[in-house]
Amino acid sequence: MVEIELDGQKVEVLEGSMVMHAAEKAGAYIPHFCYHKKLSIAANCRMCLVDVEKAPKPMPACATPVTQGMIVRTKSDKAVKAQQGVMEFLLINHPLDCPICDQGGECQLQDLAVGYGSGKSRYSEEKRVVFHKNVGPLVSMEEMSRCIHCTRCVRFGQEIAGVMELGMAHRGEHSEIQTFVGRSVDSELSGNMIDICPVGALTSKPFRYSARTWELSRRKSVSPHDSTGANLIVQVKGQQVMRVVPLENDDVNECWIADRDRFSYESLNSDQRLTAPMIKQGGAWKQVDWTTALEYVANGLKLVKKEHGAHAIGALASAHSTTEELHLLAQLVRGIGSQNLDYRLRHADFGNVAADGASHWLGTSIASLSTIERALVVGSQLRKDHPLFAQRLRQATRRGAQVTAVGASEDDWLMPVAARVTAAPSAWVQSLADVAAAIAATNNVSAPAQGEATEAAKAIAASLLSGTRKAVLLGNAAAQHPQAASLLAIANWIGQQTGASVGYLTEAANTVGAQLTGFLPKAGGLNAGQMLDGEGKLKAVVLLNTDPVLDAANAAAAAKALNAAEMVVVMSPFKSGLEYADVILPTAPFTETSGTFVNAEGRAQTFVGVVKPLAETRPGWKILRVLGNLLEVAGFEQESSEQVKTEALGVGSDFAGRLSNTTTAAIQGAAASTGIERLASLPIYAADALVRNSTSLQLTTDAKNAAVAGIPSALWAQLGLAEQGARVRITQDGAGAAELFAKLEAGLPANVVRVPAGLVETAALGAMFGTLNVSKA
Repeated sequence: MVEIELDGQKVEVLEGSMVMHAAEKAGAYIPHFCYHKKLSIAANCRMCLVDVEKAPKPMPACATPVTQGMIVRTKSDKAVKAQQGVMEFLLINHPLDCPICDQGGECQLQDLAVGYGSGKSRYSEEKRVVFHKNVGPLVSMEEMSRCIHCTRCVRFGQEIAGVMELGMAHRGEHSEIQTFVGRSVDSELSGNMIDICPVGALTSKPFRYSARTWELSRRKSVSPHDSTGANLIVQVKGQQVMRVVPLENDDVNECWIADRDRFSYESLNSDQRLTAPMIKQGGAWKQVDWTTALEYVANGLKLVKKEHGAHAIGALASAHSTTEELHLLAQLVRGIGSQNLDYRLRHADFGNVAADGASHWLGTSIASLSTIERALVVGSQLRKDHPLFAQRLRQATRRGAQVTAVGASEDDWLMPVAARVTAAPSAWVQSLADVAAAIAATNNVSAPAQGEATEAAKAIAASLLSGTRKAVLLGNAAAQHPQAASLLAIANWIGQQTGASVGYLTEAANTVGAQLTGFLPKAGGLNAGQMLDGEGKLKAVVLLNTDPVLDAANAAAAAKALNAAEMVVVMSPFKSGLEYADVILPTAPFTETSGTFVNAEGRAQTFVGVVKPLAETRPGWKILRVLGNLLEVAGFEQESSEQVKTEALGVGSDFAGRLSNTTTAAIQGAAASTGIERLASLPIYAADALVRNSTSLQLTTDAKNAAVAGIPSALWAQLGLAEQGARVRITQDGAGAAELFAKLEAGLPANVVRVPAGLVETAALGAMFGTLNVSKA
């Protein structure tokens, strides 16, 4: 530790720290623009000049290391005069457009100009002009004349997002921040550039010119998308959500959020919102009041139970639903006498479950991913499935961590991957067994399954056997895999032999909560695969926040099963399932209801509605409570979501004893595949209803290029596909066909074709893990 004197106050900081860090610890504010605590030091704005005793001139606080006994004055005449001089230079070319600037009211330059700027400028020449640039649907670069070249956005791209999409061209007053040769900004974290821009150069394109910052109310919430559980500030004007920004929480999302967390709010105000209950009569949809709709549902369920028995009724829910909604829906279905309920719509191995009342989870804390030394990621589109987890692992690799991977593609995770095994999905169990064999040979123990220590397996084994803080992370595809239990069993053995934690990245905002709530079939109940196998086992289906045609493992079979049912009840904020539903109930999204999500690390985060429910929309837990009363099911007297939460999760929110990734499953590999296997990646902006209905997210490169088939090199040549505009026809399992544009993916195994799931274009196809027939269209 080093002790310095700062404005007369003694401060102790770590050796190697900068004066800025000492000021932060002492609670002294030093004006700055380019400095950001999560980014590297650039020292190019010079606004943080301070007076260091014995230094011949003012020094930048962000780039001046502390030394023992150093005396620093941040508010001396020398320091203040230097800061005022820098401010004058910064304002020379800055346009005088504060009244129309979207950043007005929350602009660092505006704030500091009040304290350090002059009343008038001595600069009389023409100000420079920088032409606007179109970089995509999310980030606006319309007023780049405001840019002060702090390079925060450039450093963010390099260091946090992992891709340098913005850079500085030219020199001096001709310097410009721009993309490479007119490209768009496509990172899944790009919106954070808006937050860290200290002036109004980068602004939110969807939010632009829609409200003033002082008109907005700020309310806390939690992201309903992936399992990070990112903390949000939802900004509201009147009764409309206008903007979403991050709420800083170093243990969860730091100060970042993914673009889907930031921009999916557009769907809340879209024309796809359902505003009143609807019943299908004679093939046409008719709006009705709540009493009519709920009595229709209750009478329909009673009739199905009477004619076919309670076992003909089932419920399917998305794990993007709140714990309260899942608990009451489970209670309702069980109260009717059925055990047919499940949230695992995309899964194929339904034997891979935690013990009753327990849950699979991350296996470690989210914050620990930033400081991990070794990580093996199995079956994950890491960047697209979990952007903020990928960001933490990226930070770890910058500090020397080694990340290794087992999967079916060589997706660019924008971080160095120390070793990788790329194999068809059916070979993943064998690939992990190979890694286990290499570890067994090193540790002189018996391997859990027959495997061959290949060079790639040895490299992964060597990585995991070195270092101290380690994790084996199973991705979404590993959880959805037909041999998911075997993958977990081998992963657990690897974890025991290497001292690594083992866990699931987990799919949705409330996957852990769904398990803790017990939203799973018991006592002979049907699982999601059996309910949606196309054989018409269910006569009545209740769907909560899900469209199985887009969310199920086998879209074609799901559509067949729903069309065969006598009654399908859809509870959704959007006009969903119009083809197969009989009644649709407008259910409040996360901004219009209170509830709880339990994230990947088992952290229960409760939030409240930030606006009133739109039109006739009602919170899901209230709808289910009234349905329970109409069906005369016991235990539906709750008056608040807090009561429901306590019933669902118990008192308190420490689930340490209920989080477990242990398994007793025997390791069973898949039979060798002779056909072309499907890699059914889920596009980032097709994962849930909120992102699917967000206009700007659907205009991104990720969304526009989603419905494309990835073809390996050998098959590309075999089919004789052209470089531009090639199309392929794909059939699967005797189901329907899909015609897609094709792109060459050299990183795919020779017997694997990437065909995305969750899209209308591929909804006619069969299982996410299956064999395909591919021909030139």
